[in-house]
Amino acid sequence: MKKRFHLGLILIVLTLQVFAAKSVTNPRPFTIPAIHQWTGSTGSLTLTPASRILYADVRLRTAAESLARDWQTAGLSLTVCEGKKAAEGDVLFVYKPQKKLGEEGYTIDIAKGIRIEATEQGALHAAQTLLQLGSTLPKGRIADRPDYPLRGLMLDCGRKYIPLSYLRNLVRTMAYYKMNTLHLHLNDNADPGYYHDNWDETYSAFRLESERFPGLTAEDGSYSKADFRQFVLEAAAMGVEVIPEIDVPAHSLAFSHYRPSLGSKEFGMNHLDLSNPAVIPFVDSLFAEYMEGPEPVFAGPRVHIGTDEYSNQRQETVEQFRALTDHLIHTVEAHGKQAALWGALTHAKGETPVKVDNVLMFCWYNGYAQPDSMHSLGYQMVSIPSRVVYIVPAAGYYYDYLNISNIYNNWTPAHIADKSFPERDPQIKGGMFCVWNDIIGNGIAVADIHHRVFPALQVIAEKTWAADTTRSYDEWRRLAQDMGEAPGVNDLGRYPKGIVLSESVVKPSSNHSIPFIGWPYCVSFDVEAGEEVRGTALFRDNEAEFYLSDPVTGRLGFARDGYLFSFRHALRPGTKEHIAIEGDNRETRLYVNGKLVETLGPDQRTYPKNKPFKMVRTLRFPLQRTDGILRSRVTNLKVESR
Repeated sequence: MKKRFHLGLILIVLTLQVFAAKSVTNPRPFTIPAIHQWTGSTGSLTLTPASRILYADVRLRTAAESLARDWQTAGLSLTVCEGKKAAEGDVLFVYKPQKKLGEEGYTIDIAKGIRIEATEQGALHAAQTLLQLGSTLPKGRIADRPDYPLRGLMLDCGRKYIPLSYLRNLVRTMAYYKMNTLHLHLNDNADPGYYHDNWDETYSAFRLESERFPGLTAEDGSYSKADFRQFVLEAAAMGVEVIPEIDVPAHSLAFSHYRPSLGSKEFGMNHLDLSNPAVIPFVDSLFAEYMEGPEPVFAGPRVHIGTDEYSNQRQETVEQFRALTDHLIHTVEAHGKQAALWGALTHAKGETPVKVDNVLMFCWYNGYAQPDSMHSLGYQMVSIPSRVVYIVPAAGYYYDYLNISNIYNNWTPAHIADKSFPERDPQIKGGMFCVWNDIIGNGIAVADIHHRVFPALQVIAEKTWAADTTRSYDEWRRLAQDMGEAPGVNDLGRYPKGIVLSESVVKPSSNHSIPFIGWPYCVSFDVEAGEEVRGTALFRDNEAEFYLSDPVTGRLGFARDGYLFSFRHALRPGTKEHIAIEGDNRETRLYVNGKLVETLGPDQRTYPKNKPFKMVRTLRFPLQRTDGILRSRVTNLKVESR
């Protein structure tokens, strides 16, 4: 009898344990940005090739199809079709405005299938959440929306040309993290102190094709009008608005280089001379070229007019500056756009009225625009406090990499330097971070910029969507580091630790599935040196080359972004050597037969008049293809991610 009793008790306990295990509520899953509201259920749903993606309204077709493409990239092929009757395991998009969650809000119910309710923009965000959750999803209900409607970054393309190929990948990554604004700074110039204080020598660039002003467009990199318009439209389809900026009347050396009579002899040629009656017609015509017509180049809803850091030495000049600012706001509005501008009206305090209503002010430095004063006037505001969210790569001022922990723990868009506002104040439209490429010719590559952009993007995405963080920084950072850029995007060149590529013999004219490897890495190989033609690359991709014989010195070296760097070592025909190249985000090292030959790290240099800067000599190592004229025999290739 005792045995039966004990056996029955054991069965009861086991049954209760099984029941308890089955009834554990799923915790809120980790996403960036964090989901606002999660109601956990029990169990999980695994999508299979039999699952379908349905959209009940044609307005949600774009979101459904983009979700299918991204899952395809991850190896899960699902059929997309219009329909309302979802079977078990299906994903159904339903068009339903979310009154409490706003235009960008959405709900997701994960049970026997997945049901998303949203408008077009919310559906795009819901798709990114599903992608981050993976193909096996915890059951539960999500109700999500952003704390701030504008979430993004500004990229200085004026002083550093950034190709559209990179910008397209960047936009896809932004959308993955629910960031919706990319502000492109399209013209600027260097500090003349690096150029003998000679404005004629000082670097400047305007990045757009111009038919009205032939010769204005930069020769070292530019965007055609057709390509730029197409890019703006592609970004919009992913839920990202591109705000183009033509910066006047300061930072305008490209325009006075083109037409010297426009420049100010009093304040410097990077200032347009506001007393010159030819300035406003020129600026009007320039802006109009990109805003007018049935298919404008600036195809988005907003245009940025600059108005940053103009001299306030004379009150007459201040009034002229204010008049031009007001004029450009009305010019942009006349083309059906909202005007955006840099905050400068504390610096340029005067009597000339400047339009306030429906104007978006980017507040970066309180000495130029006191946020509380601008708020009282009624401006819509974007929070970009320079001492918190400015990146200037390898410059030695502002940040090289943002202080991620400080932003995560202490910053939200409601904080603009020493001024704070209530969270979700309706006049605080959102927050951004900026990448300024102030130092021209310092070796910074697009890969270096991206390495700085990505961690900043993650934390700004978090703090502008969900200002109230729920995890500790250490936990958030640990989880964030495991998240990639976006499905199909790997501009960081990240791979799991270990050997990611090996070949016993590297053949000429060969191709690899891995286009490049990012930091940190080690690439090693044995080489029986032949008589190489100068310019022979062992490996190339679309951005860089690694040379067995560089085109200038004939030594081992590499080139990217218009820069050539050579090691102090040349292959000698008929000799055998073991070569290893190690790289990280600071330096590139060459080893020969196990001995360190040279480290190409940040090199302290000076421009004229002892203006110092650091030359950055990093390499995101290319692997995509090998030259066909290779005369050396290369064996035992190993590419290791560290």
